[in-house]
Amino acid sequence: MLGRMRFTEHELTAALTGAAKTVLAAQDKDVRKGKLDVDQAWERLDRYKRFQLLDGLGDQLLPVLVALPDVEVEVGTRPTFTDEQVTAAVEERMGGDVGRVKRAVLVKARVALVQLALSHVPPRQDPDALIVPDHL
Repeated sequence: MLGRMRFTEHELTAALTGAAKTVLAAQDKDVRKGKLDVDQAWERLDRYKRFQLLDGLGDQLLPVLVALPDVEVEVGTRPTFTDEQVTAAVEERMGGDVGRVKRAVLVKARVALVQLALSHVPPRQDPDALIVPDHL
């Protein structure tokens, strides 16, 4: 079964949270040294620090993710986009107030961040498969 790709709230949340945890892992020396795993480091953050990290990444990621083209996604698989599709979506949302070299660096970094977020999108669920709780 195939469905058109429009990210669900759950998929966007998973993408953003996965990217945030990866950024946290790169920044947290205890994670880098193997003293904590990334989930422990995430839980150690207070709610405001988590919010700050998610908010900063959300401003960069969410406009690009929702701007990606519609693609067919088979149930049980993740959406896939070409590097060109991701780059085009990033460039369309990049401000023009930076120099050419800085812009090229920012585009490359943002493309990598979007691809990282996409790697955390869970496999597509069957929208017709309604899970009914046992107690009903």
